[in-house]
Amino acid sequence: MRFIDEVNITISSGKGGDGCVAFRREKFVPRGGPNGGDGGDGGNIYFEADEGVNTLLNYRGVKYYKAENGEAGMGSGCNGRCGEDLILRVPVGTIVRHHETNEVLADLTTHGQKVLLLEGGRGGLGNTNFKSSTNQIPQKATPGKEGVEFEVELELKLIADIALIGMPNAGKSTLISVLSSAKPKIADYPFTTLEPNLGVVKLGDDQSLVIADIPGLIEDASEGKGLGIKFLKHIERTKAFIHLVDVSWCLDEFEAFEQYVVIRQELEKYNKDLLNKKELVCLTKIDAMTEEEITKFVSFFEQNLDRKVLPISSVSGRSIADLKGLLVRLL
Repeated sequence: MRFIDEVNITISSGKGGDGCVAFRREKFVPRGGPNGGDGGDGGNIYFEADEGVNTLLNYRGVKYYKAENGEAGMGSGCNGRCGEDLILRVPVGTIVRHHETNEVLADLTTHGQKVLLLEGGRGGLGNTNFKSSTNQIPQKATPGKEGVEFEVELELKLIADIALIGMPNAGKSTLISVLSSAKPKIADYPFTTLEPNLGVVKLGDDQSLVIADIPGLIEDASEGKGLGIKFLKHIERTKAFIHLVDVSWCLDEFEAFEQYVVIRQELEKYNKDLLNKKELVCLTKIDAMTEEEITKFVSFFEQNLDRKVLPISSVSGRSIADLKGLLVRLL
């Protein structure tokens, strides 16, 4: 299924039904009294978060959504039926904004969360409501109120506990496939990941967490270069990062550390608050390196970051068990 995370649609609540002007028909009773019913209310529009939906693809084809109109009132005191509500189901993590004002109308972060976005128009009053001592045969009824219509922007921000970040081809897709049952596309070239992938990591009988594999970032990603700018928003909701640095091709530890610095700079340009999230740095693809080289790279990173750095190999499985243990403490 294609991953769609932004789409614009127009929504419209239902119009209220008109009130009715009617009179009883009784023998020998002229206009035997008013009995026109009220119109039914127009249908409302709701947005509901559904964990069974993981993309906004369904909203890419259909651009207009309208709730049902209310029925008009009828004679014999019969009120019109209310219009049926329209419930639009979206992925958990969807933000609904007014297209013109950019106001956030709904932020759906939990499964089953349901937000009333547009109320339907009120039904009109039948002439029964206007009977009085001085007006026994009212000829008046009111029309139903129009519904509300405007364009909204739907934006999906994935909800995950941890995001895998790093340069293209840093080993993010391979790692998420090892940690979870996710099966992302894996190949030995940059930008293998063209859309975010989610994986559930089991940490025990009753403990698990969700990891997001975000497409690789490059320098100036925050300004629109590469694929990263499109997906930077997906890491805003995560609680922590696993920052992967591919050291297999680096000539020295300085070049490897420069990769790390570039990614941190792009996070800061996009949203400074991202730098405050917890972060675990992992040096990846260490299979072809000697123990002496690994130790040299790890020492350099730890001295500059003043915290522990974990060398891992998703291919051999080295330190993967240690990584799972650190994830619990990270959160």
